[in-house]
Amino acid sequence: MRFINPKTDYAFKKIFGSADSKDILISFLNALIYNGNSTIEDLEIINPNLPPKVEGLKDTYLDVKAQLKNGTLVIIEMQVLNVQSFGKRVLFNAAKTYAFQLQKGEGYRMLKPVIALTLTDFEMFPGRHPFTSRFVYREVSDGYVYTENDIELIFVELPKFTKEIEELETITDKWIYFIKSARSLDEVPTNMDNIPELHRAFEIANQANLTREELEDLERREMFIYDQQGAVALGRQEGRQEGRQEGRQEGKKEEQRAIAKKLLTLLDDEAIAATTGLSREAVRELREKESENL
Repeated sequence: MRFINPKTDYAFKKIFGSADSKDILISFLNALIYNGNSTIEDLEIINPNLPPKVEGLKDTYLDVKAQLKNGTLVIIEMQVLNVQSFGKRVLFNAAKTYAFQLQKGEGYRMLKPVIALTLTDFEMFPGRHPFTSRFVYREVSDGYVYTENDIELIFVELPKFTKEIEELETITDKWIYFIKSARSLDEVPTNMDNIPELHRAFEIANQANLTREELEDLERREMFIYDQQGAVALGRQEGRQEGRQEGRQEGKKEEQRAIAKKLLTLLDDEAIAATTGLSREAVRELREKESENL
């Protein structure tokens, strides 16, 4: 038995964002947001459609949106590539979701809270030990919570979660392990199979239930992600080496250009600009220069 990788866009939305995934998503959100308590009793998956087959940066992250029974909006995002200014993008998406609730003529009292749950396949906060972090608005000097604290950012850093199968205790542990390690398993672990929603998630992720076309598409997506991760890592290494010789500021520019060069055959100009922080014009000039050198 083999399972598809929940960290790919198609698999993530198939497991958590399809029309038949409500119970699975409720269990998942209760585990990661509410420490396994049955706080969420019902929700509506706002966009249950599977994503189109698109090229470019969209393949490196994925979203599921849901509205809880009390009106709270939850954005769930799985990010596999540590792109430039990703933290700003998380905050932007949460703020945009909060602001875009209102229709013309509606008052601010109609606004409902927004929770942005982000899982990363890299360390979002290097040096911080906990694998889960929660951020809200607080007063700087004494930590007093802002009265209308309607936006909450929750991060789960998968590399910091190091528990093995036999160490899984809580339902939170088990869901995070599923996301991180399902691809490497060849059977459903005994200590996870007794949770109906997790059992159902494994059933959906079972490769035997997919067509050959779906499996081939998933393999292409995984290779695409791995190529991006490798190109970014190599580019940063080369940029740091050049930076030692040319100074910090110029070194950062060289790092961005080195990453961009590795991505020229994988992404379009807009996606490379979003990944590296270079302008689209700079990426276009780099592409033209590389073409001339061929």
